[in-house]
Amino acid sequence: MTYEAIAVEEHDDGLLLVTLDRPEAANATNTVMGRELLEVFERFSLIPGAARCIVLTGRGEKAFCAGGDLKERKGMSDAQWQAQHLVFERLIRAILACPVPVIAAVNGAAFAGGCEIAAAADFIYAARHARFALTEVTLGLIPGAGGTQNLARAIGERRAKEVILTGQPFSAEEAQAWGFVNRIAEAGELLTLAMETGRRIAGNAPIAVRQAKQAVGRGIQMSIWDGLAFEIEAYNRCVPTEDRREGVLAFNEKRRPAFRGL
Repeated sequence: MTYEAIAVEEHDDGLLLVTLDRPEAANATNTVMGRELLEVFERFSLIPGAARCIVLTGRGEKAFCAGGDLKERKGMSDAQWQAQHLVFERLIRAILACPVPVIAAVNGAAFAGGCEIAAAADFIYAARHARFALTEVTLGLIPGAGGTQNLARAIGERRAKEVILTGQPFSAEEAQAWGFVNRIAEAGELLTLAMETGRRIAGNAPIAVRQAKQAVGRGIQMSIWDGLAFEIEAYNRCVPTEDRREGVLAFNEKRRPAFRGL
């Protein structure tokens, strides 16, 4: 499909590359981008098998996403602002609910809504020069696209309060030390690294990957006993699959399994 504010590349190995494509505006999210991203991510709730892993990045090396496009928002009425923000709220929920693993490859500045989009991914790889910030309080707002929730869950309540209440940026190195970023790469190597990891995930059994993602994401919000019960439910969904049989057979035949997501 053709998009105006994003680019989508489907690879034969089940990997999908989604690029925020407004480099002239530091890849800021306008209404068009929000609606296009929402369409892409909601697709996987309806057709989980449409891809096996998604890599989300920004165009260029300057910015992953600078947040909401304040030029577009200039002069908006309160009702118009809230109507637009509803698109972004739904987008974050669609990323969080996406059954397919999402890797954020943060290629530059990820500020405000850009930081919130990255935080909604399953994990983050960042370019060494990348910087993160939730700057909403400097504009008379608070993070409203999951920032107060996802950041606190990733780096802890006290550090999240410091980041959000000051609006001060933090580096990729700090983000990694705090557990927000998994790996750091040089700018020219970031996308290659993220795509390699994405292909490794895409090469595993799709149903098992989706069940494992759900077991971790939902289970961590539960007590250990409820989490263990949820894990077994997810595990048992894998047992009757063709992929489980293929995985065991391939191991015994000393060959690479051919998973079909069945």
